[in-house]
Amino acid sequence: MLTVTSVNVNGLRAAAKKGFAEWLAQTSADVVCLQEVRAEPGQLPEQVRAPEGWHTLHAPSSAKGRAGVSLYSRREPDRTRIGFGSEEFDASGRYAEFDLPGVTVASLYLPSGEAGTPRQDEKTRFMEEFGTYLAGLRERAAADGREVLVCGDWNIAHREADLKNWRGNRKNSGFLPEERAWLSSVYEETGYVDVVRALHPDQDGPYSWWSYRGRAFDNDAGWRIDLICASPGIAARAVKAYVERAASHEERWSDHAPVTAVFDTWL
Repeated sequence: MLTVTSVNVNGLRAAAKKGFAEWLAQTSADVVCLQEVRAEPGQLPEQVRAPEGWHTLHAPSSAKGRAGVSLYSRREPDRTRIGFGSEEFDASGRYAEFDLPGVTVASLYLPSGEAGTPRQDEKTRFMEEFGTYLAGLRERAAADGREVLVCGDWNIAHREADLKNWRGNRKNSGFLPEERAWLSSVYEETGYVDVVRALHPDQDGPYSWWSYRGRAFDNDAGWRIDLICASPGIAARAVKAYVERAASHEERWSDHAPVTAVFDTWL
């Protein structure tokens, strides 16, 4: 079995104090992908920077206190990579890869954007560059007989079923028509598979992010923006996918919840 978990930790130093370290110690995941780490490796507690039994890769942002992705694997990776060959984004702490036997696993933190602002322009530029990279990654992996898992906070709700208040968010970043069309192209043209949606095709959610404002978590007024996207070969081997939603608001250590997928074999 291969179990992969992805979670936006909303600041790893804070999450470590609120329960992430305990979660990591008990998880059954073989690979863990983190986003929004917001710290240099030297600023992290030892139990999350280099925990016993894990091989780690940290890709902080050059902008202090922002973004940052990390990867944890119980197996030593054959190769690591930070960035995807982008002059603009490779130092922004938004992408990193592990090559493991038969599969490349990546942690992605796609920009959140803000409609009508330069932040949205940045998100658009990222999507354009990254879409090209995703296509090439899948082609190279297929040529080598490898599979691909791109896990992370994609910051796009693809369908109405992927956010509770879709009517009120049609003009907001994360649910804009052009963002949803781009994600459709990742699936329909580039050929990646949304593992959670493939296993739960007819339900709302399961949501993975809830605002800290109001009673969003208690009312399950969330968004499904944390995705595990897979090349078709390994997607077909997914036997289970779920969101590890906290039992209560007080037990949350991030405004996101871990998203986990289980595959029936390690390639």
